[in-house]
Amino acid sequence: MKTDVEELSPTRVKLTIEVPFDELEHAFDETYKSLAKQVRIKGFRPGKAPARLIDRYVGRGAVISEAVNHAVPELYNEAIQKEELFALGQPDVEVTKLEDNDELAFTAEVDIRPKFEVSDYKGIEVTVDNAEVTDEQVDEQVGTLRERFSTLAGVDRPIENGDHLSIDLSAAIDGEKLEDVAVSGYSYEVGTNTMLEGLDETLLGMESGGETTFKTTLVGGEHEGKEADVTVTVHSVKVKELPELDDEFAQLASEFDTIDELREDVRKRMTEVRRLQQLSAARDKALEKLIESVDIPLPDSVVDEEITRRRQSLEQQLAQGGLTKEAYLESQEKTEEEFEEELTSGARSAVKAGFILDQLAIQEDLSADQGELSQYVFEQAQRMGVSPDQLAQHLVESNQIRVAFTEVVRGKAMDLVLAGAKVTDEDGNVVEQETAATEAEAEATDEAVETASEPVDATAAAEAAEDTSTEGESAK
Repeated sequence: MKTDVEELSPTRVKLTIEVPFDELEHAFDETYKSLAKQVRIKGFRPGKAPARLIDRYVGRGAVISEAVNHAVPELYNEAIQKEELFALGQPDVEVTKLEDNDELAFTAEVDIRPKFEVSDYKGIEVTVDNAEVTDEQVDEQVGTLRERFSTLAGVDRPIENGDHLSIDLSAAIDGEKLEDVAVSGYSYEVGTNTMLEGLDETLLGMESGGETTFKTTLVGGEHEGKEADVTVTVHSVKVKELPELDDEFAQLASEFDTIDELREDVRKRMTEVRRLQQLSAARDKALEKLIESVDIPLPDSVVDEEITRRRQSLEQQLAQGGLTKEAYLESQEKTEEEFEEELTSGARSAVKAGFILDQLAIQEDLSADQGELSQYVFEQAQRMGVSPDQLAQHLVESNQIRVAFTEVVRGKAMDLVLAGAKVTDEDGNVVEQETAATEAEAEATDEAVETASEPVDATAAAEAAEDTSTEGESAK
């Protein structure tokens, strides 16, 4: 086989592959075996008809066409490996010459990952927020805990902001009652403005047992956008009563005997969370600087695919939340142009980051073993709320195990970048990465142990990953 490579751009090549017919013997053998099982020739059992009769029965041209279809993908992959190209996506193939018993020639245009080296990934300097927790932040966290132990008590006075009510709501348009716009015994906190426009203002000053009607514009449902008369009936008015912040509360809400011990534990836990956030921020900022330091061209097709993936993901999230794109843009205070610009920029950064981490993994000879892949499947399953076995089976069946393998290896490459980075907080203190990483790992393990319903069984996924790792090596 003869292979020539023409560089169409730094990220796209054209391979011209020429193969003598005697090197297609394997492809023809497979073709004859397949056709022999399909055709029925008198005097021969299925699968036993000789090649010369199959040529006559189905036609030599059909046999050659089938053999070429079988051979081209194998020849293309062999050429990619031989030329040490990292192909991206499917190639555009065109057969340029096909003469029986002479030669097969075809071209294949394909996008490739640009060739480059990652040289300056050690010594990156990043600054993260301080991990120190203030007294006010501790108070806020203790206050949140206090809210969980609050009780509701009835009051006999006009409604005020913050009161908790039990109400009925009904609506009518031009005197016709709307059956689909009615609720009974609904619990509502005044001042949250989470229901109909004008409801909170109407409720203020009313009392238990009171009823009134106000006009508002309906949102959602078949009557969305129409003005309706809404009647609200108040059944009860209650106020939230919070427990005193004393030793008795500490004993009620925790394993501690005193409120000081509880506050100290809250401070410790918040500090640990801050240190984990420091590590996460350090990873993000180190990757950003690494991306900025490497200048490489990006294949338009890969960037376009990432843009499409991100757009579809957002649209799916909006649909699940019952929001339109217009409403989303308004909430984010962005124009359509700004959204598209941000989407494209994010996609390009993601593609570039992937290329850089892949190349670093190649340079440092990083890979992923079965245990690491199983751990990845386990952690992802916990985040998704499914069993590890179920996720592993889905990855294998949807041919997505290579994605999982790639994510594990890229994570290890990023660990190298972070390990070589200089991380300091706003006060100039060096952030101890090893300690933070150990705490993060311990926390993840604790959460997994608490929520896991069954052990990981990702053997099939790991075995599939071994195949993809071989494929990755051959494409270097």
